[in-house]
Amino acid sequence: MKALTVAQSGNIIEQQEIGAELFNRFIAYLDTTPKTIETYTKALRQLFSYFSLNGIRKPQREDIIAFREELKASGHKPTTIQNYITATKLFFSWTAQEGYYPNIADHLKGAKLDREHKKDYLTSRQVKEVLENIERDSLQGLRDYAILTLMVTGGLRDIEVSRADIGDLRTAGENTVLYVQGKGRQEKTEYVKISPPVEKAIRAYLKARGDAGEEEPLFTSLSNNSKGKRLTTRSISGTVKNRLKEAGYNSERLTAHSLRHTAVTLSLLAGKDITEVQQFARHANIATTMIYNHSLDKAKNSCSEAITQAVF
Repeated sequence: MKALTVAQSGNIIEQQEIGAELFNRFIAYLDTTPKTIETYTKALRQLFSYFSLNGIRKPQREDIIAFREELKASGHKPTTIQNYITATKLFFSWTAQEGYYPNIADHLKGAKLDREHKKDYLTSRQVKEVLENIERDSLQGLRDYAILTLMVTGGLRDIEVSRADIGDLRTAGENTVLYVQGKGRQEKTEYVKISPPVEKAIRAYLKARGDAGEEEPLFTSLSNNSKGKRLTTRSISGTVKNRLKEAGYNSERLTAHSLRHTAVTLSLLAGKDITEVQQFARHANIATTMIYNHSLDKAKNSCSEAITQAVF
């Protein structure tokens, strides 16, 4: 964006472009992860482009609100809008703190997020069908079977699977465990228990793969372009999606993340305590785990059946 008016003590004093230097100072101030920086950079570029296209040189609060409404009208997802507004609020909070521009985005609301899950989960029967459909007479079959069993029994995210190394397979008490670098974590400080069938599947894949050091990725690519390299989250998501399709479960609401939903949901259906499931899922806030509980409570609601019986 060109020519955002710089302010001092609330008074406009000069025109200045938001160039690389100013933006880099803002990013340095955030002191956050590369992924977050990428998200905020994309969001702010969208904001600055909106200002430029609409000839806005001295943005006011109503301009930020108009930007938010245009995002909605353009069909952006609520989570995307929320991310964009979060970046906007942080940026103008910083400009006010540094004396560049008033905080015109203070207390601005983002988008209303639906707390219901966007992805479906699989029943235990469906999980069995998906796993049994994977032929394990090839290295790819062994690998894919190990990935899916690990994700659905451990509730792992695709990023956690991607980051896993062979050396992360360790022991805790009488259990084999996998140390994972969870969402928003900088180190592998948490672990998930590996059940005997899952460990057997992983060991079978590693044996077929051949000798590899502890520092090597747990799961590697088999494609010609990246053979032997760490599987990316995109590759893991694609692998799971393909295996779901092959088993007959071709739905936009069934993805790699559905395996995590499945793990948490089946734990609750098995009668596990909510705090135990929170620990298992590695949810920072129990409110996140309660969303699953709320969804299951609605599924158990028998009002519709009672009305149907009374009417028919």
